[in-house]
Amino acid sequence: MKTIFQHIKGDKTIWAIVALLAIFSFMPVYSASTNLVYVVGSGSAFGYLIKHAVLLTLGFAIIYLVHKIPYRYFSGGSVLMLPVVIILLVFTIIQGKTIGGANASRWIRIPFVGIGFQTSTLAGLVLLAYTARYLAKNKEKKIVFKESLWQLWFPVAITLLLILPANFSTTAIFFAMVVLLMFIGGYPLKYLIYIFGMAVLVFGIFILTAKAFPNIMHNRIHTWENRIENFYSGNTKEEYQIEKAKIAIATGGLTGKGPGKSVQKNFLPQSSSDFIYAIIVEEYGLIGGLTVIFVYFLLLFRIVIVTRKATTVFASLLVIGVGLPIIFQAIINMAVAINLFPVTGQTLPLISSGGTSIWMTCFALGMILSVSASKNETEETILDDNPLDILHETID
Repeated sequence: MKTIFQHIKGDKTIWAIVALLAIFSFMPVYSASTNLVYVVGSGSAFGYLIKHAVLLTLGFAIIYLVHKIPYRYFSGGSVLMLPVVIILLVFTIIQGKTIGGANASRWIRIPFVGIGFQTSTLAGLVLLAYTARYLAKNKEKKIVFKESLWQLWFPVAITLLLILPANFSTTAIFFAMVVLLMFIGGYPLKYLIYIFGMAVLVFGIFILTAKAFPNIMHNRIHTWENRIENFYSGNTKEEYQIEKAKIAIATGGLTGKGPGKSVQKNFLPQSSSDFIYAIIVEEYGLIGGLTVIFVYFLLLFRIVIVTRKATTVFASLLVIGVGLPIIFQAIINMAVAINLFPVTGQTLPLISSGGTSIWMTCFALGMILSVSASKNETEETILDDNPLDILHETID
């Protein structure tokens, strides 16, 4: 055991939080999987639990491997990976499928293992690292708006527009994070206002185009409209899910019904992923629900600590960029369960079942731990790295 801890670097509290959330996730996932077995009509709850365990094990392997990489490689690596993720996003849209008349072009199938991979989450991490690099490189320079349009906003726009048709909530989170990073990194406020206005205009054009040519977007706009309308009015499948989630939360009481004793898991279609927080509150009560919230805020606190201790601008912005979306995603998931937000499809990080969400969360945490484990890095060392040199080092 002592040998294992010698190889684990970085913020030990973050390691403990991740382990705590992962271990806790087994109980609600196993409980909620009984409904999944009924819906799918095959497999067993224990089989889904084993799958979840394998995904988490791979997730911890990702954290370990990534946290061993000096974080300066993420700077040049983002430049190399940006065109790669754009190609992946295009491929995802081309081979995407339609579910219930709606565009579900979010996943590509990993060959030989049969696991779906959501390319938008990887694209978001690369985009945020790229944004942090841009801000760090220009921290001492006067930013020229026209130059920043080409160097930064053009790749940001291309990436987000490729994510948007299939996943509005993920697009919104990453756009908000890019804007927040730009604000923190000293990008002129008046330019941010211009960008926001342009984003609203482009989104409006996108909506009008989708309405004019519904076959292109596979009625995804109609799905967004329904979710918003259902949030305020009701009577549909999504309102049904919200009502069952609220019943689960209301009947949980102070201490809950006990592990595995949820009733509403039998009625919630997404009880092991999108609405797992409702199952947690039903089985572990208000105390369990508040404890989960406290753990995520403790993770946020440690992210802030790592940011403050970082020795370079790039490191600070990188931690903020890849760390805050984890917290935002958790807040959105829990807000949907208690009917504060429309249904978005965001999972509860490290607790909900699912492959890509777990792996990309672990990748982001590995990047944060890499920063917290680093010592005596300088801005010049990081930003002077040529991306091609990094590629050569990796191949060697």
